[in-house]
Amino acid sequence: MKSGIRDKAEGTFHEMKGKVKEVAGKLSDNPKLRVAGSIESIAGKVQGKAGQIKQVFGK
Repeated sequence: MKSGIRDKAEGTFHEMKGKVKEVAGKLSDNPKLRVAGSIESIAGKVQGKAGQIKQVFGK
């Protein structure tokens, strides 16, 4: 699989995983888990955008 497509897929996975952590943190009233989920979600978005850029430039 090309690295751009892989980055987009992994980014989406991390976004979803982060959203689950955020919800779990809210439900369990755990601010550390909520923040960790938010950070992972943002990192997933960044990785997904990097994958899009790689696809545009063909890397």
